[in-house]
Order: sequence, then structure tokens, then C-alpha cells
Amino acid sequence: MERNITSVGAFMGMTAIIFGAFGAHALKEHLSIEQLNSFETGVKYQMYHALFLLILGMNGIISEKAKKAVFQMVIFGVIFFSGSIYLLTTKTMTGMDLKFIGIMTPVGGASLIAAWSVLFWNIMKAKR
Repeated sequence: MERNITSVGAFMGMTAIIFGAFGAHALKEHLSIEQLNSFETGVKYQMYHALFLLILGMNGIISEKAKKAVFQMVIFGVIFFSGSIYLLTTKTMTGMDLKFIGIMTPVGGASLIAAWSVLFWNIMKAKR
């Protein structure tokens, strides 16, 4: 499980850098400042949670069951939170009407909050 978690964390970190560079260079002339700022928020949260997964994968304090739950919530949360932001901010370029995706952002954010909460709870209840 640790290898899966850390490899996904590394992949998320790598793609966050790619998306960040894409946003800073390729999208700069096509999006407004507000859209670029939103895109950057998606990149930041993806990177934060890539680092989160790297630390989780190397953490021996919590159970494998808890790690798996946190891992799944983070993946779901990043895809829904950051992914929806990426799609919504670039909709002027794609010409696609993606209003229905707007609900995915807070659902993803709630999943990320839940992941941190489960981690916190499991650390607090871990035997010393």
C-alpha cells in the first residue's frame, strides 16, 4: 500500500508542475487574471495533496485501513476539486458548457477535508 500511495503522490506532484507550467505559459494569453488565479489554486491544492500522499505513504502511525481510506479520499478530492477547476477555468478555450461540473469543486473540497479529518482522528487514537 505504501508504494501505491507514494507513487500516486509522486505522479500528482509531477502533473501539478506540468499543469502549473502550462497555466503560467500556455494559458497566460488566453485566460483572464481571475481565471489564471483559479487555475493556480487547482495546481496548489494538487501539489499540497501530492506532498500529503508522500508523507502518508511513509507514515507508520496509522493503520493500513485508515491509510487506504485517506488515500482514496485524497484521490477523489483532487480529481473533483482541482480537476473541476482546471475544466471550468479553461471552458472559454474549449467552448464546452461545463456549468454542471461546478458542483464537483465543493464535493472534492469536502473529500479533502474528510481525508485530513480521518488522518487527524487516526493519529489521535493511535497507541503510543
